[in-house]
Amino acid sequence: MARATLNIPIVFLQVIDPVGSGLVESMAQPGGNVTGFMQFEYSLAGKWLELLKELAPNLTRVAVLRDATSAPGIGQFAVIQAMAPPHRVELSPINASDPAEMERGIAAIARTPNTGLIVTVGRTAVRRDLIVAAAAKHGLPAIYPYRYYASDGGLISYGPVTIEPYLRAAGYVDRIFKGEKPANLPVQAPTKYHLAINLKTAKALGLTVPPSLLARADEVIE
Repeated sequence: MARATLNIPIVFLQVIDPVGSGLVESMAQPGGNVTGFMQFEYSLAGKWLELLKELAPNLTRVAVLRDATSAPGIGQFAVIQAMAPPHRVELSPINASDPAEMERGIAAIARTPNTGLIVTVGRTAVRRDLIVAAAAKHGLPAIYPYRYYASDGGLISYGPVTIEPYLRAAGYVDRIFKGEKPANLPVQAPTKYHLAINLKTAKALGLTVPPSLLARADEVIE
C-alpha cells in the first residue's frame, strides 16, 4: 500500500518494525503519508526470559522458538541473548518456520533437564495449538506472547492487549480526517500489557507459582 501511493493517508496496525521495514523515517516523525501502531517493542522479549526464570528458577537452558528468516525473529532473539548471561541460562534457537522441524526441535531440547521454552512473536501464532500441546507433552515450562496461549493451556503469557491499538487507530483516522498529517503523528507502541498464568498447567508441571508473581498477574486461569 505504501508503494502504491504517496498521497493517501495510511494508518497501520500490528507492524513489528516500521522503521526497519522502511514504512516510516522515524518513530517520532514518520515523515510521509504512513503512520500507525506497533505490535510490540523488542525489549518485551527480555521480559519473557525474566518471567520464565521467576516462575521456574531452576532453569539452566531455554529454547527460543522463532522465525530465523525474518528481522523480527532475529531482533527478538538478540534481546533474549543479551538477557541470558545475567539469568545464567544457555539458549537454543528452534526454527518455527517448518512445523515438523519445530516439533523435532522441541522434543530434542526437552531431553535436557531444567529446560524451558520461550515462544516469540511471528509465525508461531498460527501453530499455537501444536506448540502448547508439545510443551505439555514434553513437560516444558513455557512463556508465550499473547493471552490466548494461556487460555488454550499454555503456562504463562505476557504481551500487549491486542485490541487496544485498533481503538487508538480510530483516533488517528479521526485526526487525519480533521486535517492532521500522518507525517506529524508519531508511531506508537502498545501501552497496555496483560500477564496471564494458568495454574492448572503449573500444577501439571509440578511448579509452584510465587505469590509475588500471582499478585502481579492480570488474569489467573484455574
